[in-house]
Amino acid sequence: MPKTITLAHSPDSDDAFMFYGLATHKIDTGDIQFKHVLEDIQKLNERATRGEYEVTAVSFHAYAYIADKYRLLPHGASIGDNYGPIVVAHEAYKANQIESLKVAVPGTMTSAFLALRIYCPTFAYEVVPFDQIIEAVKSGQCDAGLLIHEGQLFYHKHGLQKVVDLGEWWHEQTGLPLPMGGNVIRRDLDDAITSRISKYLHESIRYSLEHREDALRYAMQFARDMDPRLADCFVEMWVNDLTLDYTERGRVAVQRFLDEGAARGIIPHSVKVEFAD
Repeated sequence: MPKTITLAHSPDSDDAFMFYGLATHKIDTGDIQFKHVLEDIQKLNERATRGEYEVTAVSFHAYAYIADKYRLLPHGASIGDNYGPIVVAHEAYKANQIESLKVAVPGTMTSAFLALRIYCPTFAYEVVPFDQIIEAVKSGQCDAGLLIHEGQLFYHKHGLQKVVDLGEWWHEQTGLPLPMGGNVIRRDLDDAITSRISKYLHESIRYSLEHREDALRYAMQFARDMDPRLADCFVEMWVNDLTLDYTERGRVAVQRFLDEGAARGIIPHSVKVEFAD
């Protein structure tokens, strides 16, 4: 009987692009079947703390709390090289004013939240679904918003302005890219199954990059009415060569990111990043 593996990821154009090959059965997976589950990143992070899915996308911040249950796969990462989550506001605030603002954030286990806490340890915040953050700022519900996903590209169309790009800041400080999210696999799967699953996911990413037009057309149904050119730009930001392979620089960046969080007491313990190679 085929073994069914639950593969959980967010309902976003970049993840849809990444898993196009698997979701549309372009990749031969033999007797392994994949069941795709789509949930927002905050829910995926929470479910991962309970080990609910065999394979799931998670924030790197969340990995600090699930490392006993999961290992990182060596591909599938969203890593911003000199760009990342953006704090935006309606008013022309300076970056050093963030500590006095109330910031709408997409979840306390997101990597964006960890990056902002590393940048500014103390600020008031309210958790808001990521696709409602721009509206929370426009309505005055919050003074500023921490944007992930597509909002990073069109916030200015809503009359908002950038306070700080955390990816740019991180690169200035470390020379490294800023890791946002990756795919993890549960530790209780045996090595043979883990190796096969890893191979198929890698093939799916490569297939999408090699069949970009078809994969983008598929991903557009998850782009929340975004202009195709904007969606293409967004996908290119988060599905690229570092998605196929972290490289040593990417792996160092993940460990450094979690080390910085632990050193500041944001993450309550040190974390050793482990890959299922």
